Amino acid sequence: MNIKLRRAYEAPQEEDGLRVLVDRLWPRGVSRSSAGIDLWLKEIAPSDALRKWFGHDPEKWIGFRDRYALELDHKPEVVEELRKNACHGTITLVYGAMDPEHNNAVVLKEYLESDRTQP
Repeated sequence: MNIKLRRAYEAPQEEDGLRVLVDRLWPRGVSRSSAGIDLWLKEIAPSDALRKWFGHDPEKWIGFRDRYALELDHKPEVVEELRKNACHGTITLVYGAMDPEHNNAVVLKEYLESDRTQP
């Protein structure tokens, strides 16, 4: 699998492959035409309650990562759709968060690459 991460505020790159927005909300100030998003999977994003609880606080990172992985366990169809796309070529998980190390796309990438998602 070739999975990349890119902020929504960065220009799309040719090597991005399929660009998938993995946030529930569209990133502020980013036009749909300039974002280069091929697929918007709102349903793969963390729940509103989890997103609000986390608030991008690095001190809550481990708890967020564990809770989000549990949420992903309950979304097998959407996870499998992403896995299939990743097995057929490069995908880039696009996110709006400012922190490149503590965001849902990082957790999702780890999850997709783990044995946890194997059928």
